[in-house]
Amino acid sequence: MNKRNRAIRAALGLGALMVVASAGDAAAQCGRASWYALTSKTASGERMNPAAMTAAHRTLPFGSQVKVTNKGNGRSVVVRINDRGPFIRGRVIDLSKAAARKLGFIRAGHTSICMTRIK
Repeated sequence: MNKRNRAIRAALGLGALMVVASAGDAAAQCGRASWYALTSKTASGERMNPAAMTAAHRTLPFGSQVKVTNKGNGRSVVVRINDRGPFIRGRVIDLSKAAARKLGFIRAGHTSICMTRIK
C-alpha cells in the first residue's frame, strides 16, 4: 500500500483498502458483476440483445462505453450502457451474455470486476 492510501485510510479511520479515482478516471469502479439475457425492452427503449456487447448500470448515461476487466482472469471487454440495474445488492453492473462469455464467467453467473468509463 502506498503512502497516499495509508494517509487517506488513517485520516478517515478506515480499516479496508479504499479505491481512490483521479480526475482522469472519475468513473472507475470495482465490485461484482453478473450477466442477464432477457429479450424484453431495456430502459433505453431498445430490445435487449444477449449477443450484443451491452450492460446495465444504475447511473451512467445511456450510450456510455465502459471497459470491464474480470479481476479473476484479466480478460477485458468494452460494453455500451443501454439499461438500468443491477438490482441486486453488492453488484455494480449487469452484462449481456456475450460480454460475460468473453470475460469467462458464464457458468459462475457473477465475478469480481473493475470498470472504467472510456466514453
